[in-house]
Amino acid sequence: MIILKDILYKVAIEAVHGSTEIAINKIEFDSRKVEKNDVFVAIRGSVSDGHDYIQKAIELGAIAIVCDTFPEVFEKGITYIQLKDTNTALAFMAANYFGNPSDQLKLVGITGTNGKTTIASLLYQLFKKAGFKVGLISTVKILVDNIEYKATHTTPDSITINHYLAEMRNEGVEYCFMEVSSHGIHQKRTEALHFVGGVFTNLSHDHLDYHPTFAEYRDVKKSFFDNLPKNAFALVNSDDKNGAIMLQNTIASKHTYALKSYADYKAQILENQLSGLLLKVEGNEVWVKLIGTFNAYNVLAIYGTAVELGLDSLETLRLLSELESVSGRFQFIVSKTNITAIVDYAHTPDALENVLKTTNDIRTKNEQLITVVGCGGNRDKTKRPIMANIASQLSDKVILTSDNPRNEDPETIIKEMEIGVSAENYRKVLSITDRKQAIKTACQLAQPNDIILIAGKGHETYQEVNGVRHDFDDMKIVKEILEQLHK
Repeated sequence: MIILKDILYKVAIEAVHGSTEIAINKIEFDSRKVEKNDVFVAIRGSVSDGHDYIQKAIELGAIAIVCDTFPEVFEKGITYIQLKDTNTALAFMAANYFGNPSDQLKLVGITGTNGKTTIASLLYQLFKKAGFKVGLISTVKILVDNIEYKATHTTPDSITINHYLAEMRNEGVEYCFMEVSSHGIHQKRTEALHFVGGVFTNLSHDHLDYHPTFAEYRDVKKSFFDNLPKNAFALVNSDDKNGAIMLQNTIASKHTYALKSYADYKAQILENQLSGLLLKVEGNEVWVKLIGTFNAYNVLAIYGTAVELGLDSLETLRLLSELESVSGRFQFIVSKTNITAIVDYAHTPDALENVLKTTNDIRTKNEQLITVVGCGGNRDKTKRPIMANIASQLSDKVILTSDNPRNEDPETIIKEMEIGVSAENYRKVLSITDRKQAIKTACQLAQPNDIILIAGKGHETYQEVNGVRHDFDDMKIVKEILEQLHK
């Protein structure tokens, strides 16, 4: 039996109407999921306000309401709790409800614009290979040691996070690696979690549909490090100028990694090929099956994290050499006619530039680089012309197409991308709204030895159009088309 009073521990309460000495079933912030004897937490979201659904929650059986404003009329037999921030309250209540599972795990959060999924997923792989029971909370999936669950958000809501952390604790998991998004931090989803470490990758143009300025986006990321405890570690990329900012106010132990500047963890790229990277890490050479300079940074972050968590440095390097690339992150196939097709999640200007520069670094320049790229609907519009400009500058041919248009007109999105194409590159660019047709056209244009980059969706196996998700897998589609065209 769970008593309401017990799950309110550490919640800053302003007023209470009714008794907190009542047994509750579970916590909900979605009124549609409320059942008998639940606590309903009214969250003010960007799309809807939970306070508008308090009466519905009571009708469905809620026995207690957590809100920032009391209703004009109190329902008989219902406990009302008023506080300033229901998002923070939800985080603490969820942690208390599940027995504060993060206290019993070694939880590491990875944040930044690019690289979060790769670092978190490969840390999971590495610690599994080292013989530990491990958990993962990522954009791609959630893993409770060997049990896989589907992920719906980069950083899930507080209830979902604590539910899976509790599952990990119950399964004897020792380490958990978790992607931490700016949305998740800003909406307090990571409050009340105990992190033993935080990793910062880089910061570039993204999520300015949600954050009004880049400064706020940066400062939200910084707040994650500000809140790390004294016995945790903060590991940041010192080649990114924002790395130093992340460390300004943290009381955690401060550590850095870099390829160019002075850092605690340093590496040098000796070879960069389509088959992998040869790196010199702290005087030791290691071959990894990852491609490009951006992945050299990811490898260093993984190495530094593992060492900070107590793994032997040489054993960590050995394990790094065994890691496999993450789904949708510079995944490639080579057709029978020697056409290379690369699928990558690059959906920000910086990520697209990284993957194109990496591809250009490892090609001979005797072949064409054909890029298929789109931009998501209902997201930051300012990056659309920038991404089209980058694609047209760094490719031989570009096909602008749909990504996940969501509730926007895909042709309008493409027109907003076209604005960024300069006159000198305009003849390189085609616009094809249908993404499958765009991929097919790229395959038809490709000659033996050419490279096709399909950017933006990576691991996603759907396309969202008018709010409806349809099956769509870039890698599966390009494989089928290349096989059909070059039998």
